[in-house]
Amino acid sequence: MSRVLPFVVCLLGAPALSATVLVPAEFREIVAGSEIIAHARVVDLRPEWIDGRRQIRTIVTAEVLSTYKGEPARTVSFTVPGGQIGRYRSVMIGAPQFNRGEEAVLFLDSRGGEVLRVFGLNQGVFRVRPDPRTGRRMVVRPVLTAAGTGPEPVVRGASSRRPVELHVFGAQVRTAMAAPPGEAAGRAVAPRGMAGPRGVK
Repeated sequence: MSRVLPFVVCLLGAPALSATVLVPAEFREIVAGSEIIAHARVVDLRPEWIDGRRQIRTIVTAEVLSTYKGEPARTVSFTVPGGQIGRYRSVMIGAPQFNRGEEAVLFLDSRGGEVLRVFGLNQGVFRVRPDPRTGRRMVVRPVLTAAGTGPEPVVRGASSRRPVELHVFGAQVRTAMAAPPGEAAGRAVAPRGMAGPRGVK
């Protein structure tokens, strides 16, 4: 279970900052807790004010390249905490940031609401980057992901954290989806308070 501990810096022209403490989720938890899993390319970013103009969130629209879970669609829209409008910038530590043209395998859920969000903040974003030698698409695992139920130190160069080819990662997702129900209980919860269109087209 995550513990949300927000704090805000209210200085004119300075970014608003907030933080979230998350318990790392095991990969099967992320898969089981996501309504949509898709390899997608970011095509649009639209920041907007929320909470009486005290915070900013960004609506991200991505072109779906392939779907692993959920109904296939051409595009998907979801929200992430933070963004910039003019000289005002809002930042949540641990929240993913996107740029147009970036590719990632996205793990999205709505937590029973109308708006899609990334599962467990950065835990639900597996970046896809071309290998500089072969040009093959490689999936990069986020730092904050558990391999088991106990604490896991982050070790540079560990084989479990090395990039894998996209088709191999897809097979790992399908294997996790085939696991018996109840093996992975969700522990990482995205922050609440986001509202908007669900955004699958």
